[in-house]
Amino acid sequence: MSGFTTPADLRMLDNYQWQLLRAFDYHIGGYPSQRIVRVPAGTITDLASVPRCLWAVFPPHGRYAKAAIVHDYLYESAIGSKREADRIFLEAMVVLGVPGWRRWVMYLAVRLFGRGRYGRDRREGLDGRRCGRERDGDRG
Repeated sequence: MSGFTTPADLRMLDNYQWQLLRAFDYHIGGYPSQRIVRVPAGTITDLASVPRCLWAVFPPHGRYAKAAIVHDYLYESAIGSKREADRIFLEAMVVLGVPGWRRWVMYLAVRLFGRGRYGRDRREGLDGRRCGRERDGDRG
């Protein structure tokens, strides 16, 4: 089974934003895996990007928080494809034990409404191939 290798060590910033203090890895498809998402220290996240009116049912934090951090990082960096990022989010929620109904609602929400930077400024894909050019000064 896929897996996370370290805890998510976060510091709360203003406006419901969090900063990752230490890098952590997510192994895709199995552990150990050749396909790893390394979320670097310093990454900023809002955890699960849920409209405030739904926080009573889907708070930004919860069992799915680490999956949301990986998803935010993939979206912000436009790594791989949007479909792949969304599937990794779903897989990571399974690993974290998120109940089936909750993970499917969250997965469908990102499939339908998630945007990220896809189609704008593409980065290296998860298979190591170049998907586009990086701008000077971009983190990656």
